[in-house]
Amino acid sequence: MNTEAPTRRLMEGSEAIAEAAVAAGCRFFSGYPMTPFTEVLECFAQLLPGAGGACINAESELEAIGQAWGAAATGARAATGSTGQGLSLMQESMSEITRAEIPIVIFNMARGQGDYFQATRGGGHGDYRHIVLAPQSVGEAVELTQLAFHLADQWRHPVLIYGDYLIAHTAEAVSIQPPDEVALPPKDWAVDGSLGGTGRSRNLNPIGMEKGSKGIDPNRFWQKLSEKEDQIAAGEQRWEVEGAEDAELLIVAFGTLARFARAAMEDLRAEGLRVGLFRPISLWPFPSKALAEAAHGCRQVAVLEQNAGQMIDDVNLSLLGAVPVAPIGGISTDAAGFGIGALLDSDRIASRARDAYHGRPVPRGVVA
Repeated sequence: MNTEAPTRRLMEGSEAIAEAAVAAGCRFFSGYPMTPFTEVLECFAQLLPGAGGACINAESELEAIGQAWGAAATGARAATGSTGQGLSLMQESMSEITRAEIPIVIFNMARGQGDYFQATRGGGHGDYRHIVLAPQSVGEAVELTQLAFHLADQWRHPVLIYGDYLIAHTAEAVSIQPPDEVALPPKDWAVDGSLGGTGRSRNLNPIGMEKGSKGIDPNRFWQKLSEKEDQIAAGEQRWEVEGAEDAELLIVAFGTLARFARAAMEDLRAEGLRVGLFRPISLWPFPSKALAEAAHGCRQVAVLEQNAGQMIDDVNLSLLGAVPVAPIGGISTDAAGFGIGALLDSDRIASRARDAYHGRPVPRGVVA
């Protein structure tokens, strides 16, 4: 038995994500370069050939998701990704993939937090949801990347990792090992060519069409998918809560912005203000019950997000008026639109949270 501690290395987030995915068994990746996603694609291109896999620099995001969809349909662990702008082009395929029950992992190395609606509501057609995981650090991105491949296979469902510029372009000391996975369902659905063109051949499609069936019943098939998503919603909620036991103000924040919120919370507690932090790790399914429990007894919930107000909808739906909800974030970006804006400052966040704590209005709009 090896009792040595795993080796930790200083790695940039893009490299760590790609290496974690390969260690989890990902053997196909396709993408189109777009900052801050480009380096993720480059790292997959460096790693996959040596692992017996393949990486394709596609001609566009449309080709990228089509290629990844095809690889995943064979039973291989496959992934694709982009920024939010590129994922906009992938929405039709993301809907079809979900309703065809093809497991795939999708990375959004976003330009800030303006893609929350896109990630949790989607822009494709029909009834569908993706599992969405939002890491706060490079180390957690490694963990959630490997979890994403497991959940995709467990549920036969797409999983989206919502990262950002800070995740992609900062370096942390991390350890990457092959995950210890529990048994997963057999991939007896995979279109791998082993059954030829006989009546046993397989068919993956978004309307439940089966070879040899006398009719198509999309209603029954889509109802089955809806029931599966209800099971995911009940069983895959993830969150972190700190200081809520005695909190009068509870800050809700996700992703890398939550790390700044944590520093602000610690500063405010040092001043004697009772402030807590709730961080949803799964953006869908959103941990509504856990948030309601954490907010019980608070005078105010303050939603910190780097956009004009998106996650606040899920916070309001979770609390249903039991606790007043106020936004303390806002639009905050740099000239390039990469999301490195003035809000990424714990002192500024503390000031906005302090105002909310004392019932003072917090400016809306652009954070300068």
